[in-house]
Amino acid sequence: MKKYFFALIGILLLTISCTGQQGKENAPTLTVTIEPLRFFTEAIAGDKFQVVSIVPKGANPEIYAPTPQQLVELARSKAYLRIGHIGFEQAWAERLQANTPKLPFYDMSQGVDLIHEIHPHAHTHGNIDGVEPHIWNSVSNARIISSNICKALSEIDPDNQAYYQTRLDSLQQVINRTEREMQSYLANADYCFLIYHPALSYFARDYSLQQISIEEGGKEPSPSHLQELMKTCKQKQVRVVFVQQEFDQRNAEVIAQELGLKIVPINPLSYDWNKEMIHIAKSLSKNNN
Repeated sequence: MKKYFFALIGILLLTISCTGQQGKENAPTLTVTIEPLRFFTEAIAGDKFQVVSIVPKGANPEIYAPTPQQLVELARSKAYLRIGHIGFEQAWAERLQANTPKLPFYDMSQGVDLIHEIHPHAHTHGNIDGVEPHIWNSVSNARIISSNICKALSEIDPDNQAYYQTRLDSLQQVINRTEREMQSYLANADYCFLIYHPALSYFARDYSLQQISIEEGGKEPSPSHLQELMKTCKQKQVRVVFVQQEFDQRNAEVIAQELGLKIVPINPLSYDWNKEMIHIAKSLSKNNN
C-alpha cells in the first residue's frame, strides 16, 4: 500500500510538472536582445511568457545580424525588449520596427545614468550614439532594468500586474544577495584591472574601480598603445586581465606574459548574470589571487 501511495504521488508530481511545462510552451513569446536580459525577463515573466534572445550564445551583439527565421519569430512576439544602446540594436532597430509596425518596443535603459564614451564604437561595433552600451554589467543598473521589465510586462498584460510585481520583488532579493557577495570580495580587491573589450564600465563605476581597455577606440591596439598600456599597468600594479570569447585574445596574452598578469576568462553575455558578476568580483579579490 505504501509503495502504491508513493508511486501515485510520483505520478501526480510528474503530471503537474508536465502540465506547467506545457503551459509555458503554449505561452506567448517575448523577444529580447541578449542572454542577460533574458535572465531578468524570465525571472519576472514566470510562466506567463516564453522569452527568446535574438543574439545567440557566443555571438557578438555589437555586429550580429538576425536570421530570416528570427525576423519571422519576432513578428509573432507580444513585445520586443531591447537592452538600449548595443551595436545590434543601433544597426537594426529601425528595420525591425519597420518590419513589425504593430509590435511594442521597450527600451530597458530608461532611467539608467548612461556613460558616454570618449571613443564610441562607431566604425567597428555599430555603436553610433556614443553611449557605453554594457549597462547590464552593474548591480545598480540591474535593479533599474528589472523594474523596467516589470513595467513593460504589466503594460502588456495588466491582468497579471500583481504577479509580475511579486516576481520582481524576488528578483531584487537575488540582486541584493549578489551585491553582498560581490562586496565581500571587493573589500580587499585590486582597484584597477585590464580588459580587452571595455564591457565593465558600469561595474567599475559602481565600485570606484578603474577599467583599462586594450581596445583603442573600438579597434585593435597599435604598438605604441600596447607599450603605453604596459607602462600604465606597471604603475597601477594591475594583476588581472579579463578576456572575452567574442574577441581576439592575442594582445591580452602578450601583455599578460610580459607583465606576469593573470588571464581570467569572463562572459559578460552569460545568461547566469548573478554568477558571472560574482565571478568577476572574486577574480579581483587579492584573497583569491
